[in-house]
Amino acid sequence: MSERSGGDGMSTATVPAVDYVPSAEVLGTVLAPGNRPPRPNALSASLTFGWRAMLKIKHVPEQLFDVTAFPIIMTLMFTYLFGGALAGSPREYLQYLLPGIMVTSVVMITMYTGVGLNTDIEKGVFDRFRTLPVWRPSALVGMIFGDLLRYVLAALVILTVGLVLGFRPGGGVLGALGGIALLVLFSFAFSWVWTWFGLILRSEKSVMGVSMLVLFPLTFLSNVFVDPTTMPGWLQAFVDVNPITHLVAGVRSIMAGDPDVGAVTILLLESLASVLIFGYLTMRRYNRR
Repeated sequence: MSERSGGDGMSTATVPAVDYVPSAEVLGTVLAPGNRPPRPNALSASLTFGWRAMLKIKHVPEQLFDVTAFPIIMTLMFTYLFGGALAGSPREYLQYLLPGIMVTSVVMITMYTGVGLNTDIEKGVFDRFRTLPVWRPSALVGMIFGDLLRYVLAALVILTVGLVLGFRPGGGVLGALGGIALLVLFSFAFSWVWTWFGLILRSEKSVMGVSMLVLFPLTFLSNVFVDPTTMPGWLQAFVDVNPITHLVAGVRSIMAGDPDVGAVTILLLESLASVLIFGYLTMRRYNRR
């Protein structure tokens, strides 16, 4: 019950309080009609998050610096810095170097997968993703799908620069595309290493620092720049088991038109192991955050 007061402050009437109950017609105009939309499957959810990753590049085009300018600088610098000393001329050295420098540049930028993930976590973006009724790993898988565009773009930039400088793949167009496909496949698998680092480390600077600490020995202590037979025996032992060595050997042989079946097989097994091991560790950590 409620009382209504007059101008002099005296109570003049008592009005009963009535709760408002909306009718079915009113509710029908407010609520969305029709059936609830179906829950997205794993593929569609992953592709949606992948499209989100590509939209980030659209709005911040500076992110493409590492897949355009950086590969060009790497190719020009190592070709003309070491070409004359190691092979007699930059053009001859380029035939050996370009597949390796392509691998180095693309593998280097895989670390930005972990950096981007760590940044989204710090901003609270992934906390909101986890509340969505979608396949739990789709946000992570989609993010890596979006990065595949960066890997392909970096490889094409390096190949274009190499062709301008005089590189000629013995396997022709199919050999060049096959080498890029193998490189992108390995980069996808290798990206799961950085997603794990992105989840367990506290800041993007930590992710970048640890990534460089891992990547520099892997890429430089390999067959990218010189033939491993010229190295000391103890260093050859590391180079021979280095997955980057297997990747460079596989890409180089495919581009030359004479695929190294052994190196390609080992690389595929290493890629599968990377996805299984670090994919499991990533999802375990992601679900426990």
